[in-house]
Amino acid sequence: MSITPYFSSSARVWDSIEWVFSIEDSGFAGWEIVADGSYRLDNADTISRIDEVIRSTGLGITVHAPYGDLNLATLNDPIWRESIRQICSCIEAAAAWTDRVTIHPGYLSPVGKIMPDRAWGQQKEALRIIGKVASDHSVLACLENMIAVREFLCRDPGELFGMVDGIEGIGVTIDIGHAHTVGRVREFLPYLSRASHLHLHDNHGLSDEHLALGTGTIDWNLVGPCIARDYSGVAVVEGRSLEEGRVSLSRVQGWRA
Repeated sequence: MSITPYFSSSARVWDSIEWVFSIEDSGFAGWEIVADGSYRLDNADTISRIDEVIRSTGLGITVHAPYGDLNLATLNDPIWRESIRQICSCIEAAAAWTDRVTIHPGYLSPVGKIMPDRAWGQQKEALRIIGKVASDHSVLACLENMIAVREFLCRDPGELFGMVDGIEGIGVTIDIGHAHTVGRVREFLPYLSRASHLHLHDNHGLSDEHLALGTGTIDWNLVGPCIARDYSGVAVVEGRSLEEGRVSLSRVQGWRA
């Protein structure tokens, strides 16, 4: 298997874009654009600025769609439709650079908790709509497993892969850090060969800290060889800074099956 390391930082979404030039200098092969803050892809000037940076580097690109205040499982129809619209708009813009866009599942609102089956159905229908747009643009929209917040859907592998089953244009992003917050890292490892995308960061099992690999409590001596053996493709190091990113990269580069 072959892992291609990219870097991403949600902590930098309000920063000037000049920091991106250091991603390549740090040894990463690509950049996952977090399409939020100053990097939203629903603004022509922003797209032009990002495009100029991409063309002046050798960085490969993947994209993380916006997720703040969006909910693909809401039973509030205007919010549901707007959530779908923003994600589809991001996919359409991202298609110029990549064939992978990570998306978040929805969560149970107070009304959704009363009618969880309807919320599940809303999420599935949203994925069918998003998947059609993604497929039409030669993109795979990759649904990501979530952190230990009870209201979130797709916190375990069975629910995550069950949610996307049979939907054209939809794949899966496995996030090892998220899996650790719900105590399910080992449960996700057998699914690595079915993942379309991969996110890597560390934490202490209580919250989504996005620490450098090896500075939390994930057993990378177990996880790393499994990734090297079973996963092939882009693995995004999600870090708070490039300094911490380089620590993670050195660990990834040492993994052997």
